[in-house]
Amino acid sequence: MKITVLCVGKVKEKYFTGAIEEYAKRLSRYCKLEIIEVADEKTPDGASAALEEQIKQKEGERLLKYIPDDAYVCILAINGKQLTSEALSEKIGELGVRGTSHIVFVIGGSLGLWDEVTKKGDFLLSFSKMTFPHQLMRVVLLEQIYRAYRILNGEPYHK
Repeated sequence: MKITVLCVGKVKEKYFTGAIEEYAKRLSRYCKLEIIEVADEKTPDGASAALEEQIKQKEGERLLKYIPDDAYVCILAINGKQLTSEALSEKIGELGVRGTSHIVFVIGGSLGLWDEVTKKGDFLLSFSKMTFPHQLMRVVLLEQIYRAYRILNGEPYHK
């Protein structure tokens, strides 16, 4: 299966890039992983709601270019469904059984996602009601995908 993590902005901190590289290496046993970063827009302090919407639209248009029509699209959203690690594993497994060959996980920028991107989602996934930096979310998402594959394969994982 191909897994694409599609996200806004670059990861700058070495501790995040190191963790991302480690999980990418671990995941290579289970799937073909691709990480696509689109440019983020600078948001001035005190930006109006209209300007924030324009920024989300620009970022969203960039994201939409990388979402293939035949992929299963999982949007990370604070208002999405919260799953246990086992349930995420089941979901990935079921998609594979149904013949899905490509899952795209979408992580928005600091302002969130443009509504048109969210509408492309087949599933909205929330890791918490809390807000996390999008760079950290990339690490958490990759760890959970890795854990999902370990569970699917009946391999030990930390509980």
